Amino acid sequence: MNLFKRSFPQSHPKAFRLNRWSVATIALAVLFSIPILTIAVHIFAPAGEVWKHLSSTVLDDYLINSFWLMVGVGFGVLIIGVGTAWLVTMYRFPGSGVLTWLMILPMAVPAYLMAYTYTDFLSVTGPVQEAIRSLTGWGPNEYWFPQIRSLGGAILLMSFVFYPYVYLLTRSAFLDQSSSQLEAARGLGAGMQEIFFRIGLPLARPSIAAGLALVLMETLNDFGTVDYFGIQTFTTGIYRTWFGLGDRIAAAQLSAFLMTFILMLLLLERWSRNRIRDNQVSTERYGRLTQIQLSGWRKWAASLSCFLPVAIGFLIPVVILLSLLFENPSAAIDERFFRFTFNSVSVALIAGFFALVSALLLSYGVRLHPTWITRASARVGTLGYAIPGSVIAVGLLIPFGLADQTLNDLSRRLFGFSPGLLLSGTLFALVFAYVVRFLAVAHQSVDTGLSNITRNMDEAAEGLGYTFGGILRKVHIPMLTGSLLTAMLLVMVDVLKELPATLIVRPFNFDTLAVQVYRLASDERLAESSGAALVIVLVGLIPVYVLSRSITKLRSRKFE
Repeated sequence: MNLFKRSFPQSHPKAFRLNRWSVATIALAVLFSIPILTIAVHIFAPAGEVWKHLSSTVLDDYLINSFWLMVGVGFGVLIIGVGTAWLVTMYRFPGSGVLTWLMILPMAVPAYLMAYTYTDFLSVTGPVQEAIRSLTGWGPNEYWFPQIRSLGGAILLMSFVFYPYVYLLTRSAFLDQSSSQLEAARGLGAGMQEIFFRIGLPLARPSIAAGLALVLMETLNDFGTVDYFGIQTFTTGIYRTWFGLGDRIAAAQLSAFLMTFILMLLLLERWSRNRIRDNQVSTERYGRLTQIQLSGWRKWAASLSCFLPVAIGFLIPVVILLSLLFENPSAAIDERFFRFTFNSVSVALIAGFFALVSALLLSYGVRLHPTWITRASARVGTLGYAIPGSVIAVGLLIPFGLADQTLNDLSRRLFGFSPGLLLSGTLFALVFAYVVRFLAVAHQSVDTGLSNITRNMDEAAEGLGYTFGGILRKVHIPMLTGSLLTAMLLVMVDVLKELPATLIVRPFNFDTLAVQVYRLASDERLAESSGAALVIVLVGLIPVYVLSRSITKLRSRKFE
């Protein structure tokens, strides 16, 4: 049997066979599931005094605040995301073509930056309240103004940051619906409101549910916003239990509570994805939708409805940060700024590289031996993206800390010295946490690229005498260059924005741009953090651009 037949067996996908690729895939899955396994084990750990104290004092607050945060943000993104997706899909109005793509810009702004900028913007000394006082002549205590640093404020700001998840999937669902169905409904005299509730919304429900699940997972992952607003949730509780109380068991048990929420959301997202796949029909039955031209006040109302989310979620925060930067550029961009930028870019490059290599190994394990165990291993290995960064951090530091303690005890007995925290106190732990957290991002891009390379190309290269290594270098890598660069770039962007995992896992005296923004904003020194915050936002535009390009190509191919 030749090398190609060994590398690309034609076995049944359900077959159970162990070989080097299967073993490598399983090993990677086990390695990257260490945080989840650690947290799962601590579910059964006996409750200590700290846990008893937490359960009798603040655990109810964590549950209630997290629940209402999910309900509020979920309702907000449904209203904004579904409503705007229907408008830009079914109607033409001033700016509709541009707004279709501008609507995804808030994805570039982390939620914690929204919290910092709007707190300054809406404060007593901010421009909004100053304008109110100048127009009315009132004093600071002579009028009521809503408090942005509250649960309601967090819900509002997160809704305007996270709605693009629902908007993108819902708009795609509306575009994929049969134009003949909609035209038939119009011909029967149904109004657009009736078409929306009886045809559009029911058919798009799986996509809406999938987007909502992603939003709720991002909401539970948030740390900077709720911490800055003083809202007690599971993410803030995990951080304070780990650093304030120093109890790893209690922090792990809090993480286990949070993982139960995530598990339910994962099941919802998986169910929604299956429903989307089941509802898909051949695109040959679909055509371009005929949009309705709005007139009068309706066209301006539609434009305003779509422009406001862009303004609130992207334009206003960027303008605020730019104005703060121009007020005192030397304070915002100093020696520390360049050091933190170097730290952020360096660790992002390292994490991006290892995530890319790991994604390649997982994808090739499934491609070369598509058994059920390799497919399951790939899914388990990429679960980290759904797990909050704080949970991954706790799930890594516990076993890494035990490993460091064991190594130090062994080294003292054998060699008479202690090497220190080789795992939990170095960049190794931070990079590992990033790879676990964002491996799914790289895997999705690599797997998509591999799926576009047919087996016929591999067979042709093998017929020319290439070994598997040669096929990888001469065929796959050149054809995957775009996918590989995209995968690494997207991981780097996510690493630069990540806050909770960085705060918990980073080595002593190693700060990134996200940590610097968090620290300065917590000390009410937002102007000094404006330079670092703008870098994070500008970098965040990269995946938005990549996403918009991929959507444009997909739609153009679909209707060629």
